[in-house]
Amino acid sequence: WTFLTGVSVTMHACTHTHTLTRTHAPHTHTHCSYGLFSSSQTFDKILIANRGEIACRVIKTCKKMGIQTVAVHSDVDSNVHVKMADEAVCVGPAPTSKSYLNMDAIMDAIRLTGAQAVHPGYGFLSENKDFAKRLAAVGVTFIGPDTHAIQAMGDKIESKLIAKAAKVNTIPGFDGVVKTAEDAVKIAQQIGYPVMIKASAGGGGKGMRIAWNDEETREGFRFSSQEAASSFGDDRLLIEKYIDNPRHIEIQVLADKHGNVLWLNERECSIQRRNQKVVEEAPSMFLDADTRRVMGEQAVQLAKAVKYSSAGTVEFLVDSKKNFYFLEMNTRLQVEHPVTECITGLDLVEQMIRIAKGYQLQQKQEDIPINGWAIESRVYAEDPFKSFGLPSIGRLSQYQEPLKLSHVRVDSGIEEGSDINIYYDPMISKLVTYGATRAEALARMEDALDNYVIRGVTHNIPLLREIITHPRFVSGDISTNFLPEVYPEGFKGHHLDEDRCRELLASAAALHVTSQLYSHKILGTQSDLMLCYRVSSAPMDQNNWELCVELGQELHDIEISKSGNSYIVKVDGGQVEVCGDWNLASPLLPLTINGTCRMLQFKVRVLSKLTAKLNSYMPEKVSEDTSSILRSPMPGTVVAMSVKPGDTVADGQEICVIEAMKMQNSLTAVKQAKVCKLLLGRPACRTRIIPSLTSLRRKDAS
Repeated sequence: WTFLTGVSVTMHACTHTHTLTRTHAPHTHTHCSYGLFSSSQTFDKILIANRGEIACRVIKTCKKMGIQTVAVHSDVDSNVHVKMADEAVCVGPAPTSKSYLNMDAIMDAIRLTGAQAVHPGYGFLSENKDFAKRLAAVGVTFIGPDTHAIQAMGDKIESKLIAKAAKVNTIPGFDGVVKTAEDAVKIAQQIGYPVMIKASAGGGGKGMRIAWNDEETREGFRFSSQEAASSFGDDRLLIEKYIDNPRHIEIQVLADKHGNVLWLNERECSIQRRNQKVVEEAPSMFLDADTRRVMGEQAVQLAKAVKYSSAGTVEFLVDSKKNFYFLEMNTRLQVEHPVTECITGLDLVEQMIRIAKGYQLQQKQEDIPINGWAIESRVYAEDPFKSFGLPSIGRLSQYQEPLKLSHVRVDSGIEEGSDINIYYDPMISKLVTYGATRAEALARMEDALDNYVIRGVTHNIPLLREIITHPRFVSGDISTNFLPEVYPEGFKGHHLDEDRCRELLASAAALHVTSQLYSHKILGTQSDLMLCYRVSSAPMDQNNWELCVELGQELHDIEISKSGNSYIVKVDGGQVEVCGDWNLASPLLPLTINGTCRMLQFKVRVLSKLTAKLNSYMPEKVSEDTSSILRSPMPGTVVAMSVKPGDTVADGQEICVIEAMKMQNSLTAVKQAKVCKLLLGRPACRTRIIPSLTSLRRKDAS
């Protein structure tokens, strides 16, 4: 599925009094379609208590079913989901605690619009039993499981005990609440390192830490409890044995209110960073039919044990011998549900709505197929060169989804001009490709990533492309440790061999000459840049140029000649032929390079030889001395200060904790120093920090 921009509407300013806005929905374009839609009567109007791509995803199915929709939004987030919905209500300011987690405001929106049911999406209030109870108290349907199942499976301690009783394989660990850091150390020592510390009420990788020793256990306890309290309002933790080098494989279940439960095959979610999934696929290369069946049956046993009804996911860790262990059950729609929809033909949102209305499942277990292969890449506004993805903020100055490719689905909730800010998850979209085989789905994913245009924010497409083309991933040799094993020094980008380097340099030179000739044709004179070349006195029909192209820190001499739409380029001892239609208005450049079709997006610097020579005399910019600076790697909020003016800190000592996009990061001193000032602007602890914050001075500084 992909989104096309529709009618733009003027939104009322949010005054936090729940302004109701009527909207016009944009047109949609559909890929990876499902089976025939059932026209059973369900609800007249549904409110979606979420934002972004998942809100858009739910709205699409509602429109297909003839259901009116209500969007909620904060005062900085009236984005695509607001335009798609029939009505929209502002529920508060930007912070999630005051808007998307504000139950009172959302209940007011339900009363204001007359919505009969609420779809919570994922995250936010999707697994909040109190929210489900409040809806039931006023006769509004919660499109999800009942409160008993939410409570039982939402508490990881209780869910593990229930799983054991249901004869589901479980991980060895402590079946209770860990109260203090020292208790955590004692329990970890009893279990044996490594251990996993995680939030009892958590999910989505939040509030999780791996500890290999006592000190990491103390630190993990502190950060996990803080993240858990911030994300879920519950700081309880549990500890269990960490299964080293496992695969993360989950089973999608679907259950109605009449005792019928199906398992809809598995999803492989082993490619992760910071315990959050990056690439998912269905089915898994690793499972055989027998293991798949046993995992599915155990997932059904667990669902029946809690009288589950709706779509849900039972997650397992699987070792190299195909032993599998229950990890958790998510009582909501998963982020990665599209890959299951692609291989089964089922619309899971439609199924959730029908189940919530009381209908029985229309399928039997033998009706659930595995048709083809689907792969999902999570496209994030992140810098993949920093810890495999530190969040990036900014405005999407240019945005173009790969809509023209076949068997491609894009679930997104943004458009060109949208802002990616510090308040919400940095996900841009979920890019899904489908094929008859895994190889076909991977090839389409590679093309889709190459044709995806995102400008204005740093994004993780370079990392995604490296993952899906890496020999280990292609062969299926993966685990949750894939990224640190393949990139032990961190992701450094794609390494160009000599031939690919020459192709890139030749393409850049050819594009630059084409641009200059086009400028002359339109303006009737040579542009300022063209005058820099040794062609200023030559007629514009000349076909030979000498240039320099800067790639990285190196300059490459180039000789280029033109014939029609083709160029012959001599560079680095080789010759490259480049031809194409040269559409300078497009951010994508399809070229034929030495007879091979390529899709290019690049930024390089092209100079004349004279300019390059003169440039060598320019003084080099002196690198900033950061030894006396504590610099946040991203904009965020200071949630804890660990020092005060006058303190002497050691190298590696924690100075403060920054929270950005739902994750907490500890900032440490890079040398022994004395803290002179805390330049926070306001005395309150929860103060915004900017990337250039200076809070440490050298001992000898005045």
